[in-house]
Amino acid sequence: MTRPLCFVLMPFGKKPVSSGGLVDFDAVYTDLIAPGIDEAGLDPLRADQELTGGIIHKPMFERLILCDFAVADLTSANANVFYELGIRHAVRPASTLLLFAQGTGQLPFDVALLRALPYRIGPAGGPADLSARSAIASRLTAARDLAADSPIFQLVDGFPDIQRLKTDVFRDRVQYREEIKARLTSARQSGAEAVRDVARSIGNIQDEEAGVAIDLLLSYRAVKAWDEMIALVPRLALPIGRSVLVQEQLGLALNRAGRGDEAERVLLDVLDRQGPSSETYGILGRVYKDRWETAHSAGDAVLARGLLGKAITAYLMGFETDWRDAYPGINAVTLMELKDPPDPRRLSLIPVVSYAVERRIANGKPDYWDHATRLELAVLANDESGAESALSDALACVRESWEPETTARNVGLIRGARERRGASSAWEREIEDALSRCAQR
Repeated sequence: MTRPLCFVLMPFGKKPVSSGGLVDFDAVYTDLIAPGIDEAGLDPLRADQELTGGIIHKPMFERLILCDFAVADLTSANANVFYELGIRHAVRPASTLLLFAQGTGQLPFDVALLRALPYRIGPAGGPADLSARSAIASRLTAARDLAADSPIFQLVDGFPDIQRLKTDVFRDRVQYREEIKARLTSARQSGAEAVRDVARSIGNIQDEEAGVAIDLLLSYRAVKAWDEMIALVPRLALPIGRSVLVQEQLGLALNRAGRGDEAERVLLDVLDRQGPSSETYGILGRVYKDRWETAHSAGDAVLARGLLGKAITAYLMGFETDWRDAYPGINAVTLMELKDPPDPRRLSLIPVVSYAVERRIANGKPDYWDHATRLELAVLANDESGAESALSDALACVRESWEPETTARNVGLIRGARERRGASSAWEREIEDALSRCAQR
């Protein structure tokens, strides 16, 4: 299992403190902080290891933001450390541990109440003892289960966004090299070879900012270049490659490339490291759903029944993690329709999914998946006019060909189940065909 990264924000070298004397921060890191992080099952990454010529550059900030955990040593009230801590608290809800050396000066008022962990300094400026190692490990281990330790996330209601949106609107929200963004935009329209040409021109992807790396990954996804997506991830800088977004997309690509067992391991690892997520569970549900289809086509009814149950459970867990995200919810109720007889739980779940997507649409920023969810709900309800209306809205919002392909597949599954019961309608086939034609353009 891949170990999560823990970013360390602290001064380096020997620095004077207000109480007199020096603190040897390199010794504090080597003898105290790094071993404590290792004891917690994490890999330490020190901030000064990410500097180029002493300049705090954009990739360093990206690593600060993307690492799963962070430790900030507030001793000496170093301005850079506090600036970086402010960024961390603004973007990560939890998993940031604060430290300080006792007797070296008073903590600033703004952080004095944030439960910083003290350690003691010896005459030479290094740690006086190593007892704080275990405390560091315990605090970091406990941080895995915290909902929030950032003051911003604790005080501002609804600050985090719906998980799947971080991927779907990535290119609209993140600023990075406009020349690369424009070339990838064009390449996505031309096909896989055009995306590969842009990739070859980039050079060492580890030297690029996160925006370029993620856009290349998602551009491969747009043209269904699953093998290239998989091969790209190990080449990324560690904090980017291990980030939840990248690992989720790796799981998606592995599954689409027919490597479902590996996809399952990657996604379960993300859930173990990061906790429940509607997006991670949604992709995991797709892994089990694909396995169910394979078993069903092979006539293995017993295995198919078990895999269908696992897919429904994964989608349900995703929806229950974030009720605003209707995507895993609609997949759960769609698969419930396929059971024989249909799962009665869908009758109580459908109104909740419907409310979630209607709120998204009413807020004025619906995307393809919102309209596709409304379309599948209409098909499930045998509402032909509602399905045709939602189809028009969905087709107008298509961004990538695999989106209508996914919805066509779901509609086809519903239609096929109803055909076996003698209850399908011709208009369901027409909806499915329209989505398939759009996917082939």
